[in-house]
Amino acid sequence: MQGLHQPLTVETLDDPTPGEGEVVVRVARCGICGSDLHMTEDPAYGKGAGDVLGHEFAGEVVALGKGTTGSGNALAIGDLVSVIPLQSCGTCASCRAGEVAWCDRFGLQGGGYAEYAVTRSNQCIRLPRSVSLDDGAIIEPLAVALHGVNMAGLRAGDKVLVLGGGPIGLAVAFWARRMGAGAVVVQDIADYQQARALGMGATGFAVDPADPVGGAERALGGKADIVFECVGMPGLIAQAVNQVRNRGTILLLGLCTRPDTFNSFAMLSKEVRLITSAFFTRGEYEAALDALDAGAIEPRLLVTGTVSLEETPARFEALRRRTHDCKILIAP
Repeated sequence: MQGLHQPLTVETLDDPTPGEGEVVVRVARCGICGSDLHMTEDPAYGKGAGDVLGHEFAGEVVALGKGTTGSGNALAIGDLVSVIPLQSCGTCASCRAGEVAWCDRFGLQGGGYAEYAVTRSNQCIRLPRSVSLDDGAIIEPLAVALHGVNMAGLRAGDKVLVLGGGPIGLAVAFWARRMGAGAVVVQDIADYQQARALGMGATGFAVDPADPVGGAERALGGKADIVFECVGMPGLIAQAVNQVRNRGTILLLGLCTRPDTFNSFAMLSKEVRLITSAFFTRGEYEAALDALDAGAIEPRLLVTGTVSLEETPARFEALRRRTHDCKILIAP
């Protein structure tokens, strides 16, 4: 990053050296995430000049620091890994329970927009032969979506409405159908991702900006049991309150750093549950990998292109505008 509101640039940096408990990964693929776009625009994310973005990455272990060898499951040079981008100590009670987001040393791992990245060995998950490095770079958004579905308490037969046809929304549709939802409708303001949503498992797609509440109900056959807000725009919580059934659930996955307002009485009168979801557990990350390892082809539909590091700044700027792309991978 050059700084907020500045385009990305490609620069030459010193190769990283692993410290104690660290490894160096030669990055093979790194996804461009919507939050990366926000990080270059919003000071709330704490990013600035000199930071290297990229938290959805996979690659090959090429250097090992002290304390990363000797155990039964120790990493080795040449291992292909997906990196859990939640920095953690690996030894505290939260880490041992797989709740790495609540580690006292928690932070968001970056560095994937580069040829080499340094990370901690406890954040690396080996990839089985059946899972490609492309797959390794989409495990993180799949885990984010799975955590949201788990938090929502989805039950077999539920009617599910997903607001937003981006990568997270489509991943939610995948998990919801996989976990037994009776109907899953993705709602968006444009139809760019309609075919992809249906391929991911959605049973319907709603595009009706003039009547979003009615359009979703017609597509879903009534009010939703669960509404997943996967956009992060002011006004969508209020919309979701109108779209969910009495005693239904609204699950927030969209990142919104702007103030929002909604009528709490309308929510209270329906006894709606409003739940927030952030990050994921290690078990959910491994479950996303297991789904790919078991042959799930739907998540691979998320990837719509691959670019080099040199091409990344231009494609990054293009993604600030609504395009037909879904998930773009960087191949350093």
